[in-house]
Amino acid sequence: MIQINPPKYVRQILFGLQARGHLAYLVGGCVRDVIMDMTPQDWDICTSALPEEVMELFPGSKPTGLKHGTVTVTVGSRSAEVTTFRTEGDYRDHRRPDSVTFVSDLITDLGRRDFTINAIALSVDGMISDPYDGVKDIQKRVIRCVGDPKLRFTEDALRMFRALRFSARLGFTIEYDTCEAINDCAPLAAELAPERVRDETEKILLTSRPETIGAAISFGLMKRYISGTGWKSPNFADIAAMPRKALSRWVAFAIMLRKYGYIPSAHDFLAELRLDGRTIRCCADAEQMLSAELPEDTLGWKKLLNRYGVDSVSCAVQASTVILGVDREKELKAVLKSGECFSLKHLAVTGDDLLSLGLKGPDLGEMLKFLLEYVMEYPDNNKREILLELAKYSEES
Repeated sequence: MIQINPPKYVRQILFGLQARGHLAYLVGGCVRDVIMDMTPQDWDICTSALPEEVMELFPGSKPTGLKHGTVTVTVGSRSAEVTTFRTEGDYRDHRRPDSVTFVSDLITDLGRRDFTINAIALSVDGMISDPYDGVKDIQKRVIRCVGDPKLRFTEDALRMFRALRFSARLGFTIEYDTCEAINDCAPLAAELAPERVRDETEKILLTSRPETIGAAISFGLMKRYISGTGWKSPNFADIAAMPRKALSRWVAFAIMLRKYGYIPSAHDFLAELRLDGRTIRCCADAEQMLSAELPEDTLGWKKLLNRYGVDSVSCAVQASTVILGVDREKELKAVLKSGECFSLKHLAVTGDDLLSLGLKGPDLGEMLKFLLEYVMEYPDNNKREILLELAKYSEES
């Protein structure tokens, strides 16, 4: 028996289902986390109740995956996913089952799950249902498929990425048969939607073991996007020293791949994975900055910040630290902390101020640019009266 104290709203859902004569258990990642003495991020519940019965019992719940038996139940401001026990039909697209059949048996439901560590159910009174020895695998710190690993990965190719992600996040090893099955089934990953590959890759990059993404590349899980083998293996472990921010880690990852010949273009690589425009832009900017020397003085940093923006420059500096071994973060932080002007939004005058001097159109834009360049070189003169006088004098002359 395990001591468990789920949040009040989760207990309300469990007790509400049981009060109507339905079986109800915590299942999946939240159970794994409880066993590992970690705080669950989400609470998932499986039940013998049909989706319609769940919705009737909890008014206001939403059928977020009705075809697959999933209902999101909201209690107050919190919510949990409640899914009916089920078995699954064929997976012709190697991602989603063509059909599901609702069942009343918990063990049958657990048998359809991906890994033994996620195929454990826990009742609200602490009783465990563990037909596939998931608790033992947690104790041994092992990732192992439920049943035949080739069948599991043929059903859902994304499970291969999930195996690596759990390995990276939890520090578990992947057992031999599961590892061999990933190697054999890797070509199926080419059929996955780019967004799914992107999300799993990002989750791996954001762990304390980002080097696990190297295993995904070696297995061939990303061959659709990374066709080359490169002339040198990037040290993806260095990414762990970066802040756990998706933007900077994606930029460093893409530039590493480009630098060592794994991809022809960091921009195209990120675009193919459906990364957002901000990340793609910052990566392109950072790559351009790293092709030259970073500034040696405050004025140079301010000019760089003016041209590329804080996000891009910050990404370039962080990438420089892990890729080139050149740490310039203290210099950049000092410039940012100084509060000295490097953009028009920090300039002590605006376009409206210059309109009163009769400036307009291209002349107004050129004057703002001139004043900004002046202030970046003489930061103490970023005062409205000084700049207006300078603009008036420059215009007259």
